[in-house]
Amino acid sequence: MERMSVQSLQVLDDMPTLCTPGLLVMDVDSTLIDEEVIDELGDAAGVGERIADVTARAMNGELDFAEALHARVALLKGLPASRFDDVYARLHFTNGALPLIERLHAHGWKVGVVSGGFHEIVDWLAREAGLDYWIANRLGLDDATGTLDGTVTGPIVTKDVKLQALHDWAQRNAIDMRQTVAVGDGANDLPMIAAAGLGIAFCAKPKVRAAAPHTIDTRDLTRVLDFLAH
Repeated sequence: MERMSVQSLQVLDDMPTLCTPGLLVMDVDSTLIDEEVIDELGDAAGVGERIADVTARAMNGELDFAEALHARVALLKGLPASRFDDVYARLHFTNGALPLIERLHAHGWKVGVVSGGFHEIVDWLAREAGLDYWIANRLGLDDATGTLDGTVTGPIVTKDVKLQALHDWAQRNAIDMRQTVAVGDGANDLPMIAAAGLGIAFCAKPKVRAAAPHTIDTRDLTRVLDFLAH
């Protein structure tokens, strides 16, 4: 059962509410969707176990995220870009993700994601889910061969980028930070979880669960609404 305990219930009056437009920002891998996209890409490239090991250590906060990302992406060098279609077909929205987004939109909320994953996949997810905003990394492509070149192009989406996106999107919509929600499962989500009016560790790694003010341990994103229906 998720840790929405007496302590959580006692501060509901100070939390965001559906009665007023707000902003929810969440992670993508293992939050908006059940899978870790880079692990799925690793499987497609035949290096799944090696990448999954680095992913787990990075999400536990044992490795610097940017360094871990570069190391994993380097292993994808030579993967045909056409394999994105296959990977996307294997992904699943987390139970409750789409109903949560629909319910928030019905109450005038904005919903965005900030992902350490990749635009090549996140763009499709965002369109299918009807998201308002999204940010992700972008994979380097060798145009001559149509394969990944083993690099990430542009700035890396770090924990600081996630935090800044929360602030920027709230400001863009004139939303008080007290009316914001941040949801994620990894160590790089902690700054935005701490800064939001409601920060939730969702089926998160142990270190993240310990540090987050609120936790949901059931893979059902509609449980976020339990905190807002007051």
